[in-house]
Amino acid sequence: MELVPGAPGLAFYMCRFIAYLGEPILLSSLVTDPDHSIIHQSYHSRERPEPLNGDGFGLAWYVPRLSESAALFKDTTPAWSNENLRQVAKVVESDCIFAHVRAATGGSPVSRLNCHPFSFGNLTFMHNGLIPEFGRMKRRLLEGLSDETFDSITGSTDSEHIFALFCEYYRGGGLQAMIESLRRTIARLEELRAELKIQRQCFLNFAITDGNVLLSTRYISDGSELANSLYYAEGEKYRCENGVCMLERGRRSSVVVASERLSLASEWTRVAPNQLLIADREGHLELCPIQV
Repeated sequence: MELVPGAPGLAFYMCRFIAYLGEPILLSSLVTDPDHSIIHQSYHSRERPEPLNGDGFGLAWYVPRLSESAALFKDTTPAWSNENLRQVAKVVESDCIFAHVRAATGGSPVSRLNCHPFSFGNLTFMHNGLIPEFGRMKRRLLEGLSDETFDSITGSTDSEHIFALFCEYYRGGGLQAMIESLRRTIARLEELRAELKIQRQCFLNFAITDGNVLLSTRYISDGSELANSLYYAEGEKYRCENGVCMLERGRRSSVVVASERLSLASEWTRVAPNQLLIADREGHLELCPIQV
């Protein structure tokens, strides 16, 4: 957590992420090639008071012909100094990619188990934000989980517990079921915050995929512009040249969602607070309000 100078109690919370769904691209197109790649964001974040996100990283990518579940690569080392990350990124190609760099909340262990993304079956999830006073909320959240989703939790982050709650609500059924499960997850977190009389707000920027559809949220409890930043770009084909990444105009079939724009020279749309972005492989993309 970092406090904004001159604004006591006002916090902008950790981590940066990128999600991609579309035509197959190399992981390096997100990880290393853009002038504001996820590696660059790990040591020079532009939209956090504290620029470092050095408490580990994670990648997830789908290869549908081999498995319906994502492959995961995580480490607790900073993304900027991990040579294995660079080597993997330049030879692996996928049409659905998640990338995350972590800045741990005070007191949260830096361990591989706490690195995003998290997976369960064919689902993959990552989070930028915070549940305030999560220690008080944790017991009640766990009470609502089945043995299966309870046992899926291996780390200690609020993020992984949020994902378990989502998985508890989602038992398959496609896009509409995913949307409703996400809505119920946010509603339950806000319900617990109200029951416990927690005054601080939830910061809930999520990215969730089953490898075929992508959901992403920009959410804060009061709906204000204090919500953590989130952008998207859409187009027919993603490419990155000389540090500038862009999606060529044409039939919409690819989308990139990112905590921060990957290059200032290309076109990005800022997601409004308390909006849900929905994208699929057919090129459909829409934004709708999050109602809890």
